[in-house]
Amino acid sequence: MAKEDLMTLDGQIAEILPDGRFRVMLENEHQIIAYTAGRMRRHRIRSVVGDRVQVEMTPYDLDKGRIIFREKTPGAAPGQRRTFRR
Repeated sequence: MAKEDLMTLDGQIAEILPDGRFRVMLENEHQIIAYTAGRMRRHRIRSVVGDRVQVEMTPYDLDKGRIIFREKTPGAAPGQRRTFRR
């Protein structure tokens, strides 16, 4: 198996843990610990409990993964930004 052989699975965030980690319940009822990908951190994409996500996992360690995509939640206003006043 090559290093690039990654599995992509769908799941839902069940719990927020310290240090930017999340407990994710996969569709097959398996729970894993996942962290957000660097691109999601760079673009400040926030995830909360209940969000549907796609998780990338390696076949060598099936208890850890990386969140690569957060699906848009219905009812969220697109393009809405917070303004900070100083």
